[in-house]
Amino acid sequence: MRKHKMGVQKSLLTLFLGISLTTISLLSIQPSTAQTEASIPPASDAPLELNLLNNPKGVITANTINQGQLTVPSLWWAKENSENKLLDNWIAYPAKGTQPARVDVVVNQQFWSILDYLERYNFVNRVGSLARNYGYNIRVFNYQQERLATYTCNFKTSPALCRIDINSQNKLGLGRSL
Repeated sequence: MRKHKMGVQKSLLTLFLGISLTTISLLSIQPSTAQTEASIPPASDAPLELNLLNNPKGVITANTINQGQLTVPSLWWAKENSENKLLDNWIAYPAKGTQPARVDVVVNQQFWSILDYLERYNFVNRVGSLARNYGYNIRVFNYQQERLATYTCNFKTSPALCRIDINSQNKLGLGRSL
């Protein structure tokens, strides 16, 4: 009986070591994202220009109306429907030199602060995907000019390669109290 018990313990120890080594080796394998990460340009580091909301020269904002045609990018639908309380305004900059076109989205900080990580990610992904369809990257700010998130794409690839970065303390998104 004692031999059998030692054999079982040895088998369990071997199994545990095998699982541990497999787990460690899998954790040490980095996905092949070096090429993907390198091919997506960093988000613009230009400052948010809130003064353009009242004086939109050369840019499009939520208050810009074009009588003759649809204004691109068109984020009004997102603002008026699902994002009405969170998406407060935006400034769309055309591509300039080597800088791709971008939209600086301004959110209501009060609503942003009650979202958990996954809800923030979902918002950035929805608005970023909409802007991507028009060839724009997005940056998300509050009125204190703090950059909260980015959705950046490499439009030279097909399909466009994109990355979302969210500045958040709660990376897990499993609850607001983590």
